[in-house]
Amino acid sequence: MGEECFEVFNDSRSEFNLSDVQKFCFIPDSGEMATPEGFIDLPQTVKEFPVDNPPTTANVKLTDVLAYLYTSGTTGMPKAALLTHYRVVGPGFAFGRLITEMTPEDVMYIPLPFFHGTSLMTGWSTVLLSGGALALTRKFSVSHFWEEIRKFKATAFNYVGEMCRYLMNQPASPDDLNNSVRVVIGNGLRPEIWKDFKKRFDIPFIAEFYGSSEGIGGFGNVFNFDCTCGYGFGTYAIVKWDFDEEKPIKNNRGFMRKVRRGEIGLLLVESEGINEFRGYTETDETEKKLLRDVFKKGDAWFNTGDLMLDQGCSHAQFVDRLGDTFRWKGHNVSTTEIEEVFNSFEQVLMSSVYGVKIPHTDGRAGMAAIVPGVDLSKFDFKVLYQLLNENLAPYAIPIFLRFKPELSVTHTFKLKKLKLKREGFDLENIGDPLFILLPNESEYIPLTKEIYENIQKQKYNF
Repeated sequence: MGEECFEVFNDSRSEFNLSDVQKFCFIPDSGEMATPEGFIDLPQTVKEFPVDNPPTTANVKLTDVLAYLYTSGTTGMPKAALLTHYRVVGPGFAFGRLITEMTPEDVMYIPLPFFHGTSLMTGWSTVLLSGGALALTRKFSVSHFWEEIRKFKATAFNYVGEMCRYLMNQPASPDDLNNSVRVVIGNGLRPEIWKDFKKRFDIPFIAEFYGSSEGIGGFGNVFNFDCTCGYGFGTYAIVKWDFDEEKPIKNNRGFMRKVRRGEIGLLLVESEGINEFRGYTETDETEKKLLRDVFKKGDAWFNTGDLMLDQGCSHAQFVDRLGDTFRWKGHNVSTTEIEEVFNSFEQVLMSSVYGVKIPHTDGRAGMAAIVPGVDLSKFDFKVLYQLLNENLAPYAIPIFLRFKPELSVTHTFKLKKLKLKREGFDLENIGDPLFILLPNESEYIPLTKEIYENIQKQKYNF
């Protein structure tokens, strides 16, 4: 348990069945507290460990579980995904040896948290397989990023798309070219900034990839093409998707149909043999991610929940997420979780949360359509924000609010969101009252024509 998490852990400790745990390990962070009673000071203890490979490693198989990596998946709610040794060694070999040809002379700089699949499976793993050096920082810092790259003489770094945009948003500097980076490995670099990012910082190789912590298959930019997730590994299919009905389009035999080159559809990966979907610790959650009888009776395919553009020649480009999840600030955000918080507010009768596009930003920003229980003039926006701030991560707090007299639902009482998503926050075509939470503010204010125009002019740094 890290020092920064100990208080939270200790407060929740009674809720867990820890009777079988023999050893509790403690890792000091800021050094402000002593090692708690009953805990082992891990950094001190490992200093006494032998440096030889322990004999128990001879019994470790690639299919054994290395760690439980909690992921939001496509539902946005936490689930423990099974991270096997194979899922670390495989990407490490592919990216470190085959694609980027990393050597012991390389230094990989990772500014991402290690509970994130990107840093574990494509950052650390490439160093592990190539024998290079790993350079860490406590957290990502825009202002210190290139300074630390130069400090560590880093030849590579790990990224997620939003990180690259933050770097691009910094004022240009003559030092932008003053770096030794030859390759970057990550996911989510948006096509609209790809070439400018590559040119501004003189990065020869962008090893973009697509994959998920719990999923199977994936894409890797083996040939260093621009604006692509790269070549598809594993048996995959991009199938036609009905955006109105929000379901796959099937032929008259009841099987799904693949898209043509240049079309967008839902990405599926076949679950079979060594590429079988192991999924989560809970069997029912694993089964929910599988689609059966997709192209023939008896087949099984992993539903990624992602929309991809088929670029041809086994290449694809990531487009967006499906379902009750949207991506914002590099996170999968659960609309269900946010709706629960809104609906707990006594002045809200009903809410529907979805993601909307803000020009020149990555992902989708949160927006909530609300049926108020009081007259809008009496609605307490300050208390609402406090409730959201106390119960949600900063990236999950919706930026836009839309007040409606009622919300449309399906026959099975599911909220209809497609029309709301399409309308977004278009002030000129929406008659409902709209409110916005501007950057670095703590209260929603009316979305005026001036604010709306300034959003289009990129005057706010969302």
